[in-house]
Amino acid sequence: MSLGRAEWPEVGDLVVATIKRIVGYGAYASLDEYSHKEGLLHISEISSSWVRNIRNHVRERQKMVLQVLRVDPSREQVDLSLRRVSKDERRKKLEDWKKNRKAETLLRNAVTVLKMSEEEVFAKAGVKLVEHYGSLYAGLEAASKKGLEALTEANVPKKIARVLHDIAKDKIVVKGVTIHGFLEITSMEPRGVEEIKNALLHTKKVAAENEAEVTLYSMGAPKYRIEVMADDYRIAEAALEKILEYTNDAWAKHDGKVSFSRE
Repeated sequence: MSLGRAEWPEVGDLVVATIKRIVGYGAYASLDEYSHKEGLLHISEISSSWVRNIRNHVRERQKMVLQVLRVDPSREQVDLSLRRVSKDERRKKLEDWKKNRKAETLLRNAVTVLKMSEEEVFAKAGVKLVEHYGSLYAGLEAASKKGLEALTEANVPKKIARVLHDIAKDKIVVKGVTIHGFLEITSMEPRGVEEIKNALLHTKKVAAENEAEVTLYSMGAPKYRIEVMADDYRIAEAALEKILEYTNDAWAKHDGKVSFSRE
């Protein structure tokens, strides 16, 4: 299942690759995400310092994160670099790659249950989850965390959504913490209700920018219950602080008030 992935990577992409063979001028690597197309890691792109022995830096069957320098599909040639990839980039790419592999496996599990083709399930569900959440794994993680609604709001057909939800709930363990509070926003302006709605919607963007998620529940205007979810309390508290900063700054120009209290 290609899951909509392009046939070739683009210049600048980070790719997961497996070293296949080592030669005097570098190493050839199989691109794991691109139907095992092959690329060349030239000796000059292995390290920023002089490489005396390639085998001191890479070995056969080693899995690596490499950066794409050049792509020539007509010659089936991809040039790769190791020295241009930072430790943080390597860690994040491997983490994303593992999540994507797991998500593809779960989608195939759904294919078996639904007795549909992989192509059909991906077209009707996979594409929509990628478009709505940014990745297939993020969509399935949302289903495990928030329930069936996370899939239906991405316009996944209910029949497929129910199966994906059950699989995600069983196979994806959601880690993290949630902090709560109450936000009160009032406005005396003619378009006050619309302005409040826009401000609340924007808090989702602020949360995402700070590695968190926010959910708001109306307790009857002007009071809203706010839940901030993140990997740990430090991140959650920092995100909440940014949300409150944004809300207070946005409302400073309005004829109204903003207040917050912890639950």
